[in-house]
Amino acid sequence: MKQNWNFRIDLVRNYLKKLQLNPEIIEYYKGRTVYISGGAGAIGSNLVIALSILVGENGKIISMDNFSSIKVKTPWNTPPLDNVMFIEGDVRNDQSLKRVFKEKPSLIFHLACFFANQNSIDYPEESAEVDVMGHVKLLEYANLVNIDKLVYASSGCAIYGSYPELPLKEDFISMHLTTPYQINKMVGEMYNNFYNHHYNLPIVNCRFFNSYGPGEVPGQYRNVIPNFMYWAMKGKSLPITGDGSETRDFTYVLDLAQGLIKAGYYDSAVGENFNLAAGKEISIKEMSETVNKVTKNSSQLVFNPRRKWDTKPRLLASIKKARDLINYEPIINFDEGFSHNVDWFKDNWEDIERLSDFKPGMNSAVRKKI
Repeated sequence: MKQNWNFRIDLVRNYLKKLQLNPEIIEYYKGRTVYISGGAGAIGSNLVIALSILVGENGKIISMDNFSSIKVKTPWNTPPLDNVMFIEGDVRNDQSLKRVFKEKPSLIFHLACFFANQNSIDYPEESAEVDVMGHVKLLEYANLVNIDKLVYASSGCAIYGSYPELPLKEDFISMHLTTPYQINKMVGEMYNNFYNHHYNLPIVNCRFFNSYGPGEVPGQYRNVIPNFMYWAMKGKSLPITGDGSETRDFTYVLDLAQGLIKAGYYDSAVGENFNLAAGKEISIKEMSETVNKVTKNSSQLVFNPRRKWDTKPRLLASIKKARDLINYEPIINFDEGFSHNVDWFKDNWEDIERLSDFKPGMNSAVRKKI
């Protein structure tokens, strides 16, 4: 199995060209050593490519992952770049973290997590081990060395609770959290706030919304767009939990990478939390129909009851704070981003089929065989 990396790398290069980062940001990253946990995931692998370009030949990217997002433990989604050092390891493991910190990173992007809601319901203990204890362990190591920033991947889809007003703004607080994943992401931010306040550790909390794009392999616990792409390409009906009027703020993966890169640069972001999203909502039914149209899937949509933990019929983020603090601006609309996602799927379809992690029999989320 071998991914077509030229396609992914060209996408990132073209994105950065279109983005036109400030010269100060480009100079800031040049020659740095950067650690990315979860570097073989969908967002992580795209960030690895982007930062590999920015740090240049005198810089170094340390990427660590345990391949939990795919069925076969393989570095298939690890960019084979000359200035990238890959470590197969776990955020809970001291030996893995010692190997990382021997390289003396000056910036940390903590993306590794036990993803996501249903997975955390099925395996709550492991979810807490990874997302709480693994996170605290990383904070302890980071606090022992001189880092410029630690950027944390939080989740706007998780921590805002069940009854927010839209668009979602960062000052909204709710304790109505309905999965261990949501609880753990909130706890992660609270630990970050403690380490920032008590130790002056320079931490930034970035709240992601509904990522999609090249790099995410489908699976029982993965995001909706890659899973719908997978089922549609196999000619299966797309299972919607709800009536399809539910909306999500689908955010292109390289727009999230943009936000992370800028969060790693701007000092104004330290100690803050802000949304990284498209700032637009799309209904699940509209997205599903787009998937079927592009893949020429004639199977009808199937509607199932909403999952008990899924208490948000609509998701729409305010990105005003990110605009003000780090000059964040999403530049890829849904149609363009979705087109890139489709091209990547088709280009790597045989490998994606092998790596997709769907358990046989009943699906724990909908209690039906999919």
